[in-house]
Amino acid sequence: MKLKIASVLNYDLGDTVDLMLQLEAAHIPEQNILETRLDVGEHDHFARVSGEDMIGERIWLRTRGNLEVNYSATVEVSRVLTDYRTLEKVPMHLLPGAAVAYLNESRYCPSHKFLSFVQSEFGETEGGAKIGAIRDWIFDHFSYESGISDTYTTALDTFVERRGVCRDFAHVLVTLSRAAGIPARMASVYALGVNPPDFHAVAEIFLGGEWHLIDATGMASEAGMVKICVGRDAADISFLTAYGSIAVISQSVTVERIS
Repeated sequence: MKLKIASVLNYDLGDTVDLMLQLEAAHIPEQNILETRLDVGEHDHFARVSGEDMIGERIWLRTRGNLEVNYSATVEVSRVLTDYRTLEKVPMHLLPGAAVAYLNESRYCPSHKFLSFVQSEFGETEGGAKIGAIRDWIFDHFSYESGISDTYTTALDTFVERRGVCRDFAHVLVTLSRAAGIPARMASVYALGVNPPDFHAVAEIFLGGEWHLIDATGMASEAGMVKICVGRDAADISFLTAYGSIAVISQSVTVERIS
């Protein structure tokens, strides 16, 4: 599938601010970047550093005043698609080192608090079937609603509220997957079909020896996702992290399929 993606960010910074951006499609085997363009305007400093697990790049930007970032790319998604529900869980002692860290809880994903819930609710299933059951349970019991959560909302908060946005759905899926002993991480993606259009957060689960993108909101499919970056939770995959005071003027994201 070939996708045209674009994002435009406009912020008022005032004084000089250090920023970290993560908004470019990652150069990885499962997606081919056919063309790309990035304009960050005038700046005092610009540098690229590797993203988590060497997926994507972070951009250090030091600038002031008005910030307008324009990014666009044409990407051909070519990942091998497998029904994750049919895959087996990799035994813990056989997990590769890169996956082990994603068994552990993180800032927004207190998985130890859900051990008994996962066992009682999903104990009769294993592997991909268990992840599918967890994903379906979230989809059936949670409602997508903006304005309910903020940067402090954890998976436990969302579990209690039973509502939130993509970030919150992904946090719950990641948390319950880790509680089931299956490595899970967050991924930031451009995704076809997301409404309203925005940077989209999904879970990525390690099954059958590979990572699989799963959207608990049901809005996007793995075939229509362009991966930006991955991390333990939302703290690692934010498209913009400001180490100072900024104010949003506007921002937009578009994803279109090219036939």
